[in-house]
Amino acid sequence: MTNYEHKITIKAWAEEDRPREKLVLQGRRSLSDAELIAILLGSGSRSESAVDLSKRILHACENDLNQLARLSIAELSKFKGIGEAKAISIIAALELGRRRKETLSRDKIQVSTSIDVYESIASRFRDLNHEEFWIIVLNRANKITSSHLISKGGQAGTIADPKIIFNTALENHAASIILAHNHPSGNLKPSQADLDLTRKLRSAGRFLDIPVLDHLIITDHGFLSFADEGILD
Repeated sequence: MTNYEHKITIKAWAEEDRPREKLVLQGRRSLSDAELIAILLGSGSRSESAVDLSKRILHACENDLNQLARLSIAELSKFKGIGEAKAISIIAALELGRRRKETLSRDKIQVSTSIDVYESIASRFRDLNHEEFWIIVLNRANKITSSHLISKGGQAGTIADPKIIFNTALENHAASIILAHNHPSGNLKPSQADLDLTRKLRSAGRFLDIPVLDHLIITDHGFLSFADEGILD
């Protein structure tokens, strides 16, 4: 009777079925998500191949790469067979993917609607479990010239200092700015603190002749524009 106690390792697979060899022979698009992650891991364990380990991790994340990208080193290391080095490899690869998407639209974008702003900044907030506050700098042609992280905090909020915001705007020759921050909770409703800060910054912007054109609250599922909602003032 055949003994199935020990699983067949990747080295025992047919060459065309091994992730690395499969990529060389058939191209990167032929690999599943689990096979690509297995290449990052490099090896599994005596009881589990790298592909099986990758499948187990993906299953825990409901086969959603966005969920996987939110995991910390400590959370990934809880999986048997994943140490700190392998966890770092996964996180680094997913972050490179996020940055690649970001660089595809690095040319100056002319802003005419809140959707233009959202599409330019949304990737910065993807996979975050904490709040971040950014400003988007525009020139006189309403084109985005740069984006800047002002502050980061916990899940409940972050403090944005008006002095830092307008110092950054002045240093980057802003004709106008747009504010953006995320709500990790997924709630798009602005808090009273969000409303008060926006009013304060709008007032300071008028004084410095650097108008605040909009404030976006961003979640993984969409955004709210203060300008669109008529709540800027």
